[in-house]
Amino acid sequence: MIDTLEKWEKEEGVKFLKRIGIKTGQTVFDFGAGVGHYSIPAALLVGSSGVVYALDIKHQLNELKRKMKCMHLNNLKIIPTNGSIKFDFKDESIDVVLLYDVLHYLEKIQRDQLYLEIFRVLKADGFMSVYPKHIIEDTPLDHFRYLHWYDVKKEIQDQNYKLQEKYCDLISHDDALNRGCVYNFIKGQYDYHKMRAMQEKNF
Repeated sequence: MIDTLEKWEKEEGVKFLKRIGIKTGQTVFDFGAGVGHYSIPAALLVGSSGVVYALDIKHQLNELKRKMKCMHLNNLKIIPTNGSIKFDFKDESIDVVLLYDVLHYLEKIQRDQLYLEIFRVLKADGFMSVYPKHIIEDTPLDHFRYLHWYDVKKEIQDQNYKLQEKYCDLISHDDALNRGCVYNFIKGQYDYHKMRAMQEKNF
């Protein structure tokens, strides 16, 4: 299966990310990148004129570091984190944010903080792509074990995002390939700083 996943990262994964809208030259932020099943194809797709930032807890990134060195992916930047949901990116500096198989680890208040911070760094014409694994309909686990897909969609839309498109295919999950669907969200319109002040009262 390892060989299958490596092949997927270099070929079918690149095609899939191109299909969802990632383009050459873009800046991509992979939140919860793990071993890089999506960071690798994203880096191959955006090319030398683009950049991919891969964030995760430090020990989760060791395998990704090994792979990027072997593949000479100089446009892939590793960001180790201690779990903080505050990013060192400028406002509206990111084209695409990937939230793939990661949201179920976070409590509701953390997810709300994450959506808000992503809203800050995402470009006006950018998008956030979500793979909501481990909901009730798909191997329930952790903080998503009592949530349906429409619950997750609603909490994202409540942070003033709009569902743009759904894409289904054979995609990576952990160390295997499975049939899954990702959902692209675009930014709605609101005063970020006003919303931030309102939400800080509740965090």
